[in-house]
Amino acid sequence: MSTDEFPTDSPAVVTCGLPYANGDLHIGHLRGYIGADAFSRALETLGQEVAYVSGSDMHGTPVAVNAEQEGVDPAEFALEWHEQYEETFPKFNVEFDNYGHTHDETNTELTQEIVRTLDEEGYVYEKEIQVAYDPDADQYLPDRYVEGTCPYCGAKARGDECDEGCQRHLEPGEIEEPTSTITGNDAEYRERTHKFFRVSEFADYLTEFLDGLEGTSNARNQPRQWIEEGLQDWCLTRDMDWGIDYPGSEEEDVVLYVWVDAPIEYIASTKQYSERVGTEEYDWERVWTADGEIVHVIGRDIIQHHTIFWPAMLEGADYNAPRAVAATGFITINGKGLSTSRNRAIWAEEYLEEGFHPDLLRYYLTTTGGLQQDVDFSWDAFREKVNGELVGTVGNFWYRSLLFAYRNFEGTPDADVSKEVQERIEGAIGEVREAVNDYSLRGIGQAATRLAQFGNEYIQRNEPWKLTDDDPEKAAQVIRDCVQIAKAVAVLLEPITPEKSQLLWDQIGEESDIADAGLEAALETPPRNFEEPGELFEKIEDDRVAELNEKLEERVAAAGGEDETESDETDSDEAEGMTDDETTADDLEPLLEDRIGFDEFQDLDIRVGRIEAAEGIDGADDLARLEVDIGFETRQVVAGIKQLHDLEELPGQKCILLANMEPAELFGVESNGMVLAAGEEADLLTTHGESEVGEKVR
Repeated sequence: MSTDEFPTDSPAVVTCGLPYANGDLHIGHLRGYIGADAFSRALETLGQEVAYVSGSDMHGTPVAVNAEQEGVDPAEFALEWHEQYEETFPKFNVEFDNYGHTHDETNTELTQEIVRTLDEEGYVYEKEIQVAYDPDADQYLPDRYVEGTCPYCGAKARGDECDEGCQRHLEPGEIEEPTSTITGNDAEYRERTHKFFRVSEFADYLTEFLDGLEGTSNARNQPRQWIEEGLQDWCLTRDMDWGIDYPGSEEEDVVLYVWVDAPIEYIASTKQYSERVGTEEYDWERVWTADGEIVHVIGRDIIQHHTIFWPAMLEGADYNAPRAVAATGFITINGKGLSTSRNRAIWAEEYLEEGFHPDLLRYYLTTTGGLQQDVDFSWDAFREKVNGELVGTVGNFWYRSLLFAYRNFEGTPDADVSKEVQERIEGAIGEVREAVNDYSLRGIGQAATRLAQFGNEYIQRNEPWKLTDDDPEKAAQVIRDCVQIAKAVAVLLEPITPEKSQLLWDQIGEESDIADAGLEAALETPPRNFEEPGELFEKIEDDRVAELNEKLEERVAAAGGEDETESDETDSDEAEGMTDDETTADDLEPLLEDRIGFDEFQDLDIRVGRIEAAEGIDGADDLARLEVDIGFETRQVVAGIKQLHDLEELPGQKCILLANMEPAELFGVESNGMVLAAGEEADLLTTHGESEVGEKVR
């Protein structure tokens, strides 16, 4: 891999965490797959050679348990879900170059080959450990067959992960107060011999790896704590008969842990794509064993697997390390945790059956908040975003400018693009390039939407309908500019809304596939003639949203009703897969009962600021010293974001500062203000538009 900006001369692969072949897809899954698809498309618009691959995660205890309950073979059970996913993803314009699964021959062979290499290189050893055992069921209890208490934070946990607490991976024997999920009885610990991977030997390598890792800051920062606390070696085997056999082992009912073979599917799927198209077109070995650019898009609940275990395996087996790991936040529904057990979810098929276009959801999920931030979905917010940005801004500009061009010039007027418009389009192209290299899907979408907003302002300011008689040359110039802006918006928005962008492409008379057009096409002259355009986006009415809200409420009530005193649980049968297929987020904090008056609010002096410098404070685990420009002066502020943000990336970012906060001294450093942030991940508040530094928030 390189550290050069995209596009590079090396081939790239974009992957997304594998969906667990164990249940229906919902928008919690789709956020990751749509996001990775959009990023892959954006790389292509830059001219980057790239493949987008993934596959279904077929192994693990939930598949075995649910297959047994249905009285079918695990392979048959998982394959049925895999085939459903293959049919569903294209309906959301998610186009994989290859979509495989972990039980196929390619992944099985690669997994055993990599494990064999790790063993031969001395990275694997045997060890007797305590494994939970159910005496009534007369069997050992791997992973999801055992629940108990996390030894690190005390939260309720399942056998291999503290999914409701600290999110840590748990080794067999670690969980306290174990209970069998088979019988509900207390389990007991018994000694068993298992294979272990010497992850602890890779501590120095992993520290260096994280220093150079790109993507989201949570994927870089969270693993450092685990390294500093001391890495534990990783148990590679499990007591079950569904999975991939340890290479060369004759022991029955022992297979490789699902988290060994699951990420190797990234390599297997890339290899399958290369074998299908030929190595001259795409060379999988160059990607994975030489200088390829590997980008993983994952859920944040599996950061540890992708930034500790996976790169250690790759290094030990002499494979290329990922260039970037981008971890998405969770999805909530109406401010509450997505819960499949309570049927509080927006299901993929449900969304389509309601008649909404897939690109609307793609736009909502990619442009509502940053990639690593939690995103709340509600039908009301969905309507507001679609009506405001896609219908009111993008669609309105597309339709009004192209319709005027068709009626008055039968297409693109014969005039040159003005300097103002050319420079504005070039600026938007630059914004997209920067957003791609910042792994900001929101930035890509915003660049296109802001350009459409500029187009609306431009056509309104120049009023070509008043010029057609008095100054036809000026009218032609204005509309020529508008058609060019419309084409540019289509090109820039294609990674986010590929189908709608193609429709616009067709409407202006282009005969090619917009997916094959690079960013430079935004400035290429549109065809001279085109037919009368149609409106591409349709407004969502209030009564439609009321109907959808009622359906959701009835469904949740039928599944057991709301329990306001209890946080939303993660459905244990759904959450082991390589994506965050349901959130572990608690309900939002309740609103305060006490209200404040307008005069009290006026007493708060809240300003738009820009971070000029950021550094950690010695001796403080969480505190960072910031220098924030608020227009009149630069303030020194202490903020508890050291572990949650990459401090080197903060300078230049806008923030919101409470300026009339009483000064305070923390760890010997004076703090003269408070930077505002949201949630446990300290999502720094900023402005949507172009507010100037020093402007007051009202």
